[in-house]
Formats: sequence, structure tokens, C-alpha cells
Amino acid sequence: MKSLKFICISLFLFSLSCNTIESSAKEPVKDPKFKVVAFYTGKNDRAHVSFVHEANRWFSRIAPEYGFTYDSTNNWNNMNDSFLSGYDVVVFLDTRPDSSFQRAAFRKYMENGGAWMGFHFCAFALSPSAYPQNWDWYHNQFIGAGQYSGNTWAPTKAILRVEQKKHPATKNLPETFTASPNEWYKWEKDLRLNPDIEILVSIDSSSFPLGTGPKLHEIWHSGYYPMVWTNSKYKMLYINMGHNVIDYENKTNRELSFTFENEIQNKLITDGLIWLGK
Repeated sequence: MKSLKFICISLFLFSLSCNTIESSAKEPVKDPKFKVVAFYTGKNDRAHVSFVHEANRWFSRIAPEYGFTYDSTNNWNNMNDSFLSGYDVVVFLDTRPDSSFQRAAFRKYMENGGAWMGFHFCAFALSPSAYPQNWDWYHNQFIGAGQYSGNTWAPTKAILRVEQKKHPATKNLPETFTASPNEWYKWEKDLRLNPDIEILVSIDSSSFPLGTGPKLHEIWHSGYYPMVWTNSKYKMLYINMGHNVIDYENKTNRELSFTFENEIQNKLITDGLIWLGK
């Protein structure tokens, strides 16, 4: 009996491992207003992996409340015309598609009216690195930021300023608010010079100095740093948040912060998603 029970459990676990589409809502949403699917890799950097799992839990939880369905997948081969046609909004939780056919499918989806929300690392590109800048349309035209050019360290909270109060994603936010701890990115290109980019949220000067180091370039003392923006040519929203605090210093790898434990920031993400879904 024990061996039979072990076989049954093993087959059940195997079936779960083969299913790369995870439906999120415990109770299916009847007549959903829109359908969302999130792509993720969830392998590199514990801080990003922590965010991915937290995001999947959070979006799953709010989906019934706001009347949308939420699925997630770590199979980037699902980035194809047939699969994407079943969703109104695509979310990138950490990385980006890397194969030519995946990239072509995503571009086609966006250029034909699809909607996209991207977090933190999905905009990262640096040559040379494991994620080189080898996709000009995505990094230079779609997101518009070009290559990554640095970040703050260690992950800290920041005071953010709402640049555009009339946008649906930010209309319910205060003029400034404190964001969850994050590793804040800066970019190669000045987004203010791009007529297609509308910057919605940036670092407020009251945040400086931002970061604790130990390297001096990891502490920002001045400058202009966009953190949330959209591109008028597409229905998209990039959000730089997405890096939880992990106890690397003491080598416990314990999670010390969570991105979605912030009601104001959550309002930005929720309102942004509803805008994309419409």
C-alpha cells in the first residue's frame, strides 16, 4: 500500500510539473472583464524570484475582486500568436523573450492592439551580459530606455513623485508617496527627450541620498530618474518596482520586504492594469 501511495503522489506531482500554465483564481471569474497572463523565468537572483512568487499570489488574489482572470506561465514558448490571442494583457514579471519567434510574436501582439505591463528586470539590457541589448525594437522603441546604466544599492524605500495626475494609472495617487524597498534602475537614454514617452512617476528629490552602498556609485545624490512610464504608440506600462529585500549580508537569504505590502503603490498597479484591460 505504501508503494502504491508513493506512486500516486509521484504521478500527481509530475502532472503538476508538466503544467506550465497556472490559473490563479481559486474560483473562476464569470464573464471576466479582461484576461491577463504573466510570463516569468524565476531562476536568477533570489530578490527577483521572491517578487515573481509574490506577484503571482497578489494578482491571483485581486483578480476576482476586479473581475479579471489571471494566469501565469514560465514557458516562454507560449509567446506565440495562438496563445496570446486568448489574453487582453500580457505581463512580464522578470525577464523578456529571447528567441526570434517569441520576440516576433510579442511585437505583433503589441502592434495589433495588445496590452502590456512590465516590471523591473524585464527592461534590463546590458552588453555584454547574460541579457545583452540585442533587441532594438523592445529596448529602444517600445520601452525607450535603451541599456541599463546603473542602480542603487542596497534596496531601499524611495519617495516617488507623480508627474502626470491625469493618467488613469496615477489619477488616484497623492502627489508624492513612499514606495516599497527596491533596487532602483537608471538608463542610457533620457526619456524626457522622447516625444512618445509619457513619464508618470519619478524619484522625488527628497529621496536623496538614495541607497547605502558600499560602492559610492550605488548612492544617488541628485539627478532625474523616471520609474513608471508609458509609450503613446502602444498600450503599455513599465513599472520599475520588482526587487524584494533578501538577507544576503548575513547569508540567510531570508525575505525582508515585499513589494505588494504597500496600499498606495498597489493602487498604481491595479489602476494601471484596469486601464490596460479596457
